[in-house]
Amino acid sequence: MEIPFQSDAWGKLVLRLTLGVLMAFHGFAKIVNPDRTLDFMGGLLTAAGLPAYLAYGVFIGEVLAPVLIVFGIFSRLGGLIVVINMIFAVLLAHSAQLLTLTKNGGWALELQGFYLLTGLALFFLGSGRFAVKPD
Repeated sequence: MEIPFQSDAWGKLVLRLTLGVLMAFHGFAKIVNPDRTLDFMGGLLTAAGLPAYLAYGVFIGEVLAPVLIVFGIFSRLGGLIVVINMIFAVLLAHSAQLLTLTKNGGWALELQGFYLLTGLALFFLGSGRFAVKPD
């Protein structure tokens, strides 16, 4: 017997809302300070030998993808975009912390790991039933 709120669909909704809303806060910060964001990201990209215009991708990963994820429109694509965004973030800005622990014993990249892995989970699971465009 299934309890009404114990279902795959509710779990996927919680996953989508958690990932999408929390990532959207980062996107909001980028929208409020676009020049600072583009300068910082552009510098990291050029230092890695990549073109600075790729810095605009942060808006796709932290603004567009969360909207897709929260509303359940192409959620798998949104999850994949978050994964790609987080791979770039870890490699460009956090690579020195990859094998580092905090003073409390936690992984220094817990937040980045959370976003990357929940994005990956969403890519594999899909949006669920409670979505504008369920997959």
